[in-house]
Amino acid sequence: MIGGVITPHYKNTAKSETKIMPVPDKVEIPMVHHIGAPCLPLVKKGDEVMVGTKIGDSEKFVSAPVHSSVSGTVSDVRKILFPNGSYVDSVVIKTDGRQTVDPGIKPPEVNTREDFLKAIRESGLVGLGGAGFPAHVKLNPPKDKKIDYLLINAAECEPYITSDYRETIENSWNVISGINIVMEFLGIENVIIGVEDNKPTTIKILNDIADTDKKITAVPLKSKYPQGAEKMLIYALTGRIVPAGGLPMDVGVIVMNVASISFVAKYMKTGMPLVSKRLTVDGAVIREPSNVEVCVGTYIRDLMDFCGGFTEDPYKILMGGPMMGVAQYTLDMPVLKQNNAILAFNKKQSTLPEQTACIRCGRCVRACPMKLMPQQLDIFANSNNTVQLEKFNVSSCIECGTCSYVCPAKRHLVQAIRKGKTLVSMSRQKK
Repeated sequence: MIGGVITPHYKNTAKSETKIMPVPDKVEIPMVHHIGAPCLPLVKKGDEVMVGTKIGDSEKFVSAPVHSSVSGTVSDVRKILFPNGSYVDSVVIKTDGRQTVDPGIKPPEVNTREDFLKAIRESGLVGLGGAGFPAHVKLNPPKDKKIDYLLINAAECEPYITSDYRETIENSWNVISGINIVMEFLGIENVIIGVEDNKPTTIKILNDIADTDKKITAVPLKSKYPQGAEKMLIYALTGRIVPAGGLPMDVGVIVMNVASISFVAKYMKTGMPLVSKRLTVDGAVIREPSNVEVCVGTYIRDLMDFCGGFTEDPYKILMGGPMMGVAQYTLDMPVLKQNNAILAFNKKQSTLPEQTACIRCGRCVRACPMKLMPQQLDIFANSNNTVQLEKFNVSSCIECGTCSYVCPAKRHLVQAIRKGKTLVSMSRQKK
């Protein structure tokens, strides 16, 4: 891959088998777990729901339905504040502890491509690697886009996170089965599973299972961040370059996270929609770092208690990894479908260093996997120069954080670039 950095791995939970967290007394399920249009609540206060009951949906194409992860009674339908500043409809459910499955849950009848895409949409599957892109949209490229490669992303390059690694170890047969299902219904002939070279066990297990089908191969990738970023993965595995503003389908590729492809197989067998999620819980103040499977909508507070609580008061809680994770303002935020980790850090680890003047060393340019000039984007964003921001392709930034990571002046480059993207978006809307 181009650019990138070598980060500490801190894979403390790599050998930790997944624990199943008991059903909490209450869950809260927002109507947004995905990129695209939010869902509208289909239930109201007082309604009875069961595991798998659809509680939110949208008529928009780029969206994915939301299902209850528990059985119980809807105690509230309200708006909650997300960390990005938006207010989102959310359904609060008081659980009954019985986990009664909705009688409508059954394996989907799939005979055609259209049946398959409909089933994937009904499953509520979104990209489980963190982006949350609705899977039925990704798996339904326009007819003029010839797809000849399915790439499976098992490159878990962020420090601490091991939830995908545990998926490949614990559910490896589902991974290969899910791949075969997608290959069959989308007519894709070639599959490559990208795995970092520091995970030889994963590579061997998957290749051993796929040995009878030479069209599926697990290959090693450099253990370098952000190797798991979609465009980086495509270049590393196929040599193809996704154009600026383009999508993987523009170069004949579909990329799926390893947990997403595994879920496809599970859903086709059971018909149970996406109602639970495995997360890595780790960080300096976590008493019992673990990989935990939880009901979607479980509060962070309850998850932390299940992992033994904190050794000291946390200074920062992240959903996701330390490079791209989102800081949470409350422990009462619910777990979303696409969450792959909850990390908790102390003050020393969390305090942003004071930034000083850029020394023009060029390290951010060399590290940028998208061949951008972060130091220039920083200047243009802070001077509100939308013309230059567009000229220097601010929208191509994947916000991986490598520039900030290597900067000796500790410039807050990612924050500035995010501001720059917002300025460009607002400018375009005005025009």
